[in-house]
Amino acid sequence: MGIERESLRVGTDGAISQEPHPKAYGSALTNPSITTDFSEALIELVTKPFDSADKALDDLDSTQHFVYHHLPQDQRYWPASMPCVTKGETHIPIAQYGDSNRGKMKTVYRNGLANRYGSVMQTIAGIHFNYSFSPDYWQAYQQLIAPDTPMQFFIDEHYMALTRNVLRFGWLISYLFGASAAVCKSFLKDYHKHNLHEFDENSYYLPYATSLRMGDIGYQNSQEDKAGVKANYNSLCHYVHSLRAAMETSSADYEAIGLKKDGEYQQLNTNILQIENEYYASVRPKPKLNGFDKPLNALNKSGIAYIELRSLDVNPLNPLGIDKQQIHFLEAFLLFCLLQKSPPISTAELFEIDSNNHLVAHKGRDPDLLLKKHGKEIPLQDWGLDIVEKVRACSKLLSSAHEKSVRIIAERICNSALTPSAIMLAEMRKNKQGYYQYVNEISHQYKDLYRQQEIDKKKFSDLREMAKSSLRQQAEIESQDKISFDEFIAEYFSIDG
Repeated sequence: MGIERESLRVGTDGAISQEPHPKAYGSALTNPSITTDFSEALIELVTKPFDSADKALDDLDSTQHFVYHHLPQDQRYWPASMPCVTKGETHIPIAQYGDSNRGKMKTVYRNGLANRYGSVMQTIAGIHFNYSFSPDYWQAYQQLIAPDTPMQFFIDEHYMALTRNVLRFGWLISYLFGASAAVCKSFLKDYHKHNLHEFDENSYYLPYATSLRMGDIGYQNSQEDKAGVKANYNSLCHYVHSLRAAMETSSADYEAIGLKKDGEYQQLNTNILQIENEYYASVRPKPKLNGFDKPLNALNKSGIAYIELRSLDVNPLNPLGIDKQQIHFLEAFLLFCLLQKSPPISTAELFEIDSNNHLVAHKGRDPDLLLKKHGKEIPLQDWGLDIVEKVRACSKLLSSAHEKSVRIIAERICNSALTPSAIMLAEMRKNKQGYYQYVNEISHQYKDLYRQQEIDKKKFSDLREMAKSSLRQQAEIESQDKISFDEFIAEYFSIDG
């Protein structure tokens, strides 16, 4: 398992930092542990893959300690998914990756995201949980149920079945772990229409919301539904083909933006998706990448190596944004999704999935909420209890600690006051604090916590060397460019790829 954790770097006034990615962190292009997402201020910490929650969390904690230690005194990190004070599109510095063609491509891609969806949406932070089952497991499982099936085909087939069940039951993740029921008003100042309620003079919220990040004002692609393009999870072949179709189909709206303006690239291309990563999915099948491989090519060639769960909010109630108990639940949930029957997803079921996700994001804690299951309405609590009972059965196959974690988290189904979204709103009311004041206070507490911690010299030394090495790697990549950026882009998007 591995964890990717995003955080916005903010200044003394709580607004997004305008300062570049700190030099002490190394190169955002080549450092495998410390990089950036959309913005120079949106850091992404990436753990190595581990075989236990303790090891993954320890690695994340060490890296987070390192970045806090090397952070300028007048800055800190925002410990929540929905951003802090936003001063508009022009105050969100787009991530820079140096002068190489590879680096420029990453920045142009982000320019495209800004022009297509607006920069403000891109400041939302999340946690991605990466997970794979061991080769020994796959070998035993294949021998048990399909000994004559080629191994990688078997793995791909079952990973895709798992992703379909994550889509079916993914609303449960937002309910249990959603931590974004409120947002700063500044985030919505360019939205002319929304259905949020006023919490105080600086904050909006929804009384039963779980994860606004996963709702209307959060991540979304505006062109897929309109163009009839949606990722198809019914097989790996379907998945690759559906995303390729979006990457090869031009969009009139994006043609209107134009490829270049005054000689400067506005986006990588005018297609519905510039590249496959633009598709905002709650779960993705992922290949093992070597160098500058294109993900879809790697999936086709080598198959699925792991699953990326992308629907997790950063939990401000925890310094790391995620904890061991949550990871144990996610492990058992993914095992349940693997073992549970997973027929192809029909168009009707896809509509239900989208509807359920939307309902739970906006009003998941409403005790009267009804979801759709096979064309019939079912109370969220009834369906939730049925799923967590099966997740608990799977947790017993892992360890007693996993079973205990699932049992504790399952209590949130019948008592929504135990969910992070409910706890945060309750504390905001109790302390008479709006969203900004509440999260801002927590951000100072976490900065003090890490600044006061004793340094692990060995881990800090390793991270320092990794940062220095990444800067050398970036310089090497820049020195090796032999073609223009125009030629590089044309070559990257050529049929041979």
